[in-house]
Amino acid sequence: MTEFYLIRHGQTDANALGLKQGTINTDITYLNDVGKSQAQNLAKKFDISFADRIFCSPLQRTQDTAAFLNDGHDLPIELDDRLLEISYGQWDGQKNAELREKYPDVFNFYWNDVLPTYTKYATEGETFEHVIERTHDFLTETTKKFPDDKIIVVTHGFTVKAFALDILRPNDLMSLPEPRNTSVTKVVSLSEDETYLEYYNQFFK
Repeated sequence: MTEFYLIRHGQTDANALGLKQGTINTDITYLNDVGKSQAQNLAKKFDISFADRIFCSPLQRTQDTAAFLNDGHDLPIELDDRLLEISYGQWDGQKNAELREKYPDVFNFYWNDVLPTYTKYATEGETFEHVIERTHDFLTETTKKFPDDKIIVVTHGFTVKAFALDILRPNDLMSLPEPRNTSVTKVVSLSEDETYLEYYNQFFK
């Protein structure tokens, strides 16, 4: 049995400003002071000494979050592109509120986020289905390689949601919110074909 503990990175200025940060990797998407405090708090409340290794998205905000968690533990860290955030294409870096006002037909107003159909306007954007496919590939490959490990995965909001959607397979891909910054989601994989979502978006205050 492989256990995956999926952690969303701490807050960035792009988060605070309501921007679609996607795969942008500049100062505005690095951890801000709040994000660093969140990561430090999680490291105190969620001791990862039980884990065997860490996998991490290659973006700076996830690597810095992983570094806070790994302080004093020195677990091996491996970067994996399959853990990247969804890329919104030409919408990366734009304000969510402005996009919602301009393209209301591709927004879910309850979650204040884009629908899967957003790519009819953001034609270079990554589809929801593609993110689900790459997270599925990561999960099955890693389970096969480490069948008895406990693994910390430091990644992004939509990417965590994609793991959950892959397991639950709901008819409506908007049925789940994106998890909060530095929340923890647990996935258990008994084999490449049998996975379970034990909990989602758990927050340690």
